[in-house]
Amino acid sequence: MIITTGFDPIPEIEIRAKNLAIQTGTIYAQRGKLSMAKMVERYGDGEILVVLQEAVRLITPGMPPMEFHPSMGFVRAKRIIRGEHDPMLEAAGMVPGDSVLDCTAGLGSDSLLFAVHGGEESMVTALESSLPLCALLLEGMSHYVSGQEKVNAALRRVRVVHSDHLAYLREQPDHSIDIVYFDPMFRVPLTDSAAISPLRQFANAAALSPESVAEAVRVARKTVLLKEKALSGEFSRLGFTELLRASAKTSYGVISIDN
Repeated sequence: MIITTGFDPIPEIEIRAKNLAIQTGTIYAQRGKLSMAKMVERYGDGEILVVLQEAVRLITPGMPPMEFHPSMGFVRAKRIIRGEHDPMLEAAGMVPGDSVLDCTAGLGSDSLLFAVHGGEESMVTALESSLPLCALLLEGMSHYVSGQEKVNAALRRVRVVHSDHLAYLREQPDHSIDIVYFDPMFRVPLTDSAAISPLRQFANAAALSPESVAEAVRVARKTVLLKEKALSGEFSRLGFTELLRASAKTSYGVISIDN
């Protein structure tokens, strides 16, 4: 993957792009006047992350460009700020200050909601196994500006980590994180959208393993949470209690930790 900027970037943007390349172990390439096609030709890499003053854009072969945006997460975050209920947070039993490990960050929307509700004392870690997605999240979470200061602050609090979730879980001490969350639905969505389809090629297609769930149960202090299609056999296969919601296409499954 290459990290670059738009044409004639201001110094701050160039520094951000260089720092992101260092952080992700990728290549920073000075843009100059080169088109994206010329960048691909020169560097032999079709995956290009473009850092701009007000956006970050992921360019991949044969797909439309994708910019970081909280999408529906922003709408739900505003509801949480207004004091409205959110089914994910209720299923998790999360209270302000809880720590959360989002094992399948995807586009980061759920991590944002945990950070909004958790407040300044919470620690939300978002794991993403795809390096291009992780780089997009790192830059987006650090610099995206919404119309809500509380949302901006929550985005900045999310710690984005490039890692396979099983490997990461194995390294954590027993009962060290309040809530461990899985959303493997990103690999097989109920519907596809213009916001998600460009990143579909980066999704981890593997089903959630019993070993990952067992490690999550070992690490969690309060709850292990799974989001899946309603009435999915995954809940019983993996030992979760499904919390059905009227007319909802998705359900949350819960394993409550008894300490």
